[in-house]
Amino acid sequence: MPRRSHVVALSLAFGALAGLAGVALFGGAAQALPLVVEGEALDVSADRLDVDVEKGTATLTGNVSAKFGQLDVKCPTVEIRYDQSPRVSWAKGSGGVTARLKGIDATAATVEFDAAARSVALHGGVRLSRGKGWLTAEHATVDMATGKVSLQEVKGSIPVDPAKR
Repeated sequence: MPRRSHVVALSLAFGALAGLAGVALFGGAAQALPLVVEGEALDVSADRLDVDVEKGTATLTGNVSAKFGQLDVKCPTVEIRYDQSPRVSWAKGSGGVTARLKGIDATAATVEFDAAARSVALHGGVRLSRGKGWLTAEHATVDMATGKVSLQEVKGSIPVDPAKR
């Protein structure tokens, strides 16, 4: 593991390059300045950041945390595509994802965010839970604009209030 002084020196040395992608490095962890997604910010942090300015891509690895509006995502790796603004067009989290949106907890193998469609897709062993209720599915899609959720290959348990007598 590099010593903190090396990390800070590398942060300063590569700060200008990272700034081109809208990213600043702080204290050994990569933390993005807010990237823009349709006028909203996508706030991210991670242990490491690799940026390819020419391709308009970035990869965050290690303890990745991303927040977009009410959506919070945590996973080992996030790949991002962005334009020159920097405005995010697409992001994919992988390596085992946990997410929270409007009181619903979710886990899945991967999550993809499509900015143009304003949708989030969870794939692989999806589990959604809220209170005592839970659903599992192979795939789940959330329309961020409407809040509608679609699930495929579903099983689950939904609590029912006891009848009042």
